[in-house]
Amino acid sequence: MTQDVADMNFEQALRALEDIVHKLESGEASLDESIALYERGNALRALCQQRLDTAKARIEAIALGPDGSPTGTAPFDAG
Repeated sequence: MTQDVADMNFEQALRALEDIVHKLESGEASLDESIALYERGNALRALCQQRLDTAKARIEAIALGPDGSPTGTAPFDAG
């Protein structure tokens, strides 16, 4: 059974996306299956990108002092 993309963590989504790319590159899939795989792959790519963007924003929220060393964190606002 295929897991819902929204329920996947980053690692699961990336692994599923890699599997789709391999299957598409190998030519194993029919045209209809290739289209469905492409659509799922696009949803997985979007999820991975969103998770990476969120992680990047959280990392950038670390406050730095004048000497460049971390001094604390600023509140992360995902809004």
